[in-house]
Amino acid sequence: MELGRRERKKQQTKAAISKVATELFLERGFDAVTVAEVAQAADVAVQTVFNHFATKEDLLFDEEGWWVGPARAVHESTDDPLDVLEAHYLATARERLAVGHLATWKQFVRTIEMSPSLLARRRLYSDELVRFLARALDDRSDDRLRNRLLAAQYGAAQNTLEAELMRILPENPTAEQLVQAQQQLEQMVGEVFAILRNGLTATRG
Repeated sequence: MELGRRERKKQQTKAAISKVATELFLERGFDAVTVAEVAQAADVAVQTVFNHFATKEDLLFDEEGWWVGPARAVHESTDDPLDVLEAHYLATARERLAVGHLATWKQFVRTIEMSPSLLARRRLYSDELVRFLARALDDRSDDRLRNRLLAAQYGAAQNTLEAELMRILPENPTAEQLVQAQQQLEQMVGEVFAILRNGLTATRG
């Protein structure tokens, strides 16, 4: 029981530090904020920050679900992989709206795009997403070539959907605009996965 309380406290501290850091990064830019400033704003020691986050980049990329989640979802289900991946993507997108992250999505993406080190980290995680997903698919089927093609296509589909979300999401969106953007995104998710299932030629109008 005591260990459980200690672990919960550690997780709460980590989440609080990440929240403060993200707010500072979105406000001032990643490269303009030091770890010492994050520690001061979070009211912890610099060493405490590094006890929870190995690098400064980890303060922003503290949630591994977007690059580990697809493979995990495939591992945990016996349904058709494309059905699993579509459901996983939709669930992740809906959670983003529910917890308020969609409201600051454009700021988040721009913060990454303005920092070479964050861009490099995002590329690394995108590559890992494809590798992890291919391995998960290998556990379901021995068709190695198809598994790698499907994993690469999912990675490309996710990138396409995130780019479209940036396009349709207004600056400083209202609650109503957030819901509308979410609805548009979900419609595009259906279209993208229809293409993945049926191919480009079969889906032409």
